Amino acid sequence: MTHIITSLCLRDGACMEVCPVECIVPGKPEAEWPWYFIDPDTCIDCGA
Repeated sequence: MTHIITSLCLRDGACMEVCPVECIVPGKPEAEWPWYFIDPDTCIDCGA
């Protein structure tokens, strides 16, 4: 996997909507200001 989510992330969840395999998931705490990470086992390296 060659993609990472950096501190430039706006944390608005837009990346989750375009991911074709739903590998981008919110971390904890979800109710507050969530951070996101890419599940390497699910990612198909599509570059979306």
